Amino acid sequence: MNRVELLRWAAWAPGIASQEEWQAWARAPYPPSGGGAPEVRFLPALQRRRCDALSRSMLEVAQACCPEPLLAEVVCVFASRYGPLATTVGLLRDLAALSALSPARFTHSVHNAPAGLFSIWARNPQPSSSLAGGGETFACGFLEAVAMLHREAGRQVLFVVADELAPEPYRALAEPLDGAYAVALLLGPGDGEGSLQFRLEQARGPAPSSAWPDALEFLRWWVAGEPKLCLTRGSRMWVWSRRD
Repeated sequence: MNRVELLRWAAWAPGIASQEEWQAWARAPYPPSGGGAPEVRFLPALQRRRCDALSRSMLEVAQACCPEPLLAEVVCVFASRYGPLATTVGLLRDLAALSALSPARFTHSVHNAPAGLFSIWARNPQPSSSLAGGGETFACGFLEAVAMLHREAGRQVLFVVADELAPEPYRALAEPLDGAYAVALLLGPGDGEGSLQFRLEQARGPAPSSAWPDALEFLRWWVAGEPKLCLTRGSRMWVWSRRD
């Protein structure tokens, strides 16, 4: 069992951006739909033009979640089930058409591209991790963030998770997703009002179906003030509970 404190959060989905909009969504949740990306006007113009949709959404919530004095010092975990898949598919199509490949687009097709772009923009030389965990990507990313808290002697950790709509021809193979989304959580050690417990248990039954990604279900749970959240994936059950 691990106790951490959720200090701040931010999220983005098509048509839902501010905390007030997300609080309204948590009261009457629905699957966000559509693609696109936020404008990320805080980025320099050159870097903004080079960012793909996934990186834009991840940087948008990272910037909104992390206080400015902490941007260059925070330890980071970036998680995405598929990463910048649209950029990768574009490169594969260029390759199939025998077109010249763009080195700049290639650098943005790797899974840790959003983490790299964040470190450049924020001038952040601190440790970061980029991961994918299949259907348990959110839970695995949260576990990685908790591990970072222990490894980095209790420093705050910025956890960012996002996915975009899978492009053709992969859409039929990817996990169904109605809309792009991104969520950022600023975690720290402590036992304040935002503290919660996180543990892994053996699943006791089949997983209930969810109409939106795990990261949004976590956000819905947190904003709604419910005492416990259980996400069952296969034989594992990931459990979050609020401070006793």
